[in-house]
Amino acid sequence: MRAEVMGRPGAAAVYEAARIRFELGEAVRALREESGWTQSELADRAGLKQPAVARLEAGGTMPTIPMLERIAEAFQMRLTVEFQPLSKAG
Repeated sequence: MRAEVMGRPGAAAVYEAARIRFELGEAVRALREESGWTQSELADRAGLKQPAVARLEAGGTMPTIPMLERIAEAFQMRLTVEFQPLSKAG
């Protein structure tokens, strides 16, 4: 079944976009939990609304670079974007 679905035109791109959304959301949630913050606290510090943070953490939305920069700033971190060869990517 999976092979049939993945064989459809555009399926790989949709899958990859979902993977990226999930990994970004997971990373934000981990940072937030390590900081001991609620979603509302992160939202306030990043100038966002709590539902936007919830959607991001759940992988339900593809964040923009400016949104990720605001979140990084809230954590007093620098956002880094990199390209990796597919052979090394996880």
